[in-house]
Amino acid sequence: MKLFGSSGIRGITNKDVTVDLALKVGLALGKTKGTAVIGRDPRVAGEMIEHAVISGLLSAGCDVVRIGMVSTPTLAYASRDYECGVMITASHNPAEYVGIKLWNPDGMAFDSSQQEEIEDIIENETFEPVRWDRIGNLTEDSNAIRKHIEMIVKNVEMSSKRVIIDCGCGAGSTITPYVLREIGCEVITLNSQPDGHFPARNPEPNDANLTLLKKAMKEFGADIGIAQDGDADRMMTVDENGEFITGDEMLAMFARHECKSDAKLVVPVDTSMMIDDALPDSTVVRTRVGDVYVAEEIKRSEADFGGEPSGSWIFPAISYCPDGIYAAAKVMELIKDKKLSELKAELPHYPTRRGTVKCDNERKDAVMQLVHSELGSSGEITDIDGIRVDMEEGWVLVRPSGTEPKMRITAEAREGVDKLYDMVENIVRRGLA
Repeated sequence: MKLFGSSGIRGITNKDVTVDLALKVGLALGKTKGTAVIGRDPRVAGEMIEHAVISGLLSAGCDVVRIGMVSTPTLAYASRDYECGVMITASHNPAEYVGIKLWNPDGMAFDSSQQEEIEDIIENETFEPVRWDRIGNLTEDSNAIRKHIEMIVKNVEMSSKRVIIDCGCGAGSTITPYVLREIGCEVITLNSQPDGHFPARNPEPNDANLTLLKKAMKEFGADIGIAQDGDADRMMTVDENGEFITGDEMLAMFARHECKSDAKLVVPVDTSMMIDDALPDSTVVRTRVGDVYVAEEIKRSEADFGGEPSGSWIFPAISYCPDGIYAAAKVMELIKDKKLSELKAELPHYPTRRGTVKCDNERKDAVMQLVHSELGSSGEITDIDGIRVDMEEGWVLVRPSGTEPKMRITAEAREGVDKLYDMVENIVRRGLA
């Protein structure tokens, strides 16, 4: 049994993630924890799954506090007062997806051993419903967002910059514009009305989905554009010229700001070699892809900062949860004295190409075996997560998505990146034949 992917339990509503599964997750979690706080993003299926998880928790004797529709970082921050937190979200995935992510009081998602414990209880059905007079209590708390805002404002510098925030009709609408205003920014909002259908754009804040934000940057003359995903754990930016800042660039900028001499930085295996060259005095540790694995290594090695090119930024002094709201406020410090485009120009750049190939989950193993056999003699292989091959001209990574039926391909090279990428994509497609 494998319920947890690289970022919690996630899948198509009423197909992969059902009310029955959510009830079992609640029962299993309630067997191991006595108190829990639960929140959800605006997804259409959010309340349905939330009610099922709550029912399971209460049935197991766990006391539950509902905090309503909030961002994932808000839920993770609220978890500090309870034995665990539960977030109903599918993060950056499209509207038909829903998911369940479990959190520890220190803001780190459940690690591998904790996930296995929940899976074992569900698989073996060793639930322990309590007697009628031991059923857990259900209460509500409406202060979680305000407490999160106050924490962020206290830990970042004030700014008078003009910023456009595109919340993507997600949970960030409940907090990010307010945080930016409280630190002094002139705030213009886009798509800041929560809507689980995500009518304005796909929730993932990538270059292709931010056409409106890039256009607005030129029309309003803003200093920076900020975009978030469905639950606001991810944050990406657009510079003053309306140009998208890539995840590797954003990661390098944050790392330079957060990491002093001899610092330690944790990134996933798909991160650009730009990071190593931009921080020559820092130790760069690579992990499996997924904010859970990055957070685990940050905590284990006491690193100064960590993140993923997908838009997840982890500031361990605050929390082990990727916090797209804190990052939105923190990025204003980066542009205090320099424009975002100037910070980008200071970074080393190598041609990079990323893409995906649709692949049914049951075909992923066969594809990976073919990739390994075809590329095994091409360079140094790292199989910590998927297959990364480092060659003289660059590197390529092929890995199965942990949340979707896709194979992800990343190639970076000093020259000839398209040739390298196309070669690997052809191998992947042959594996699907």
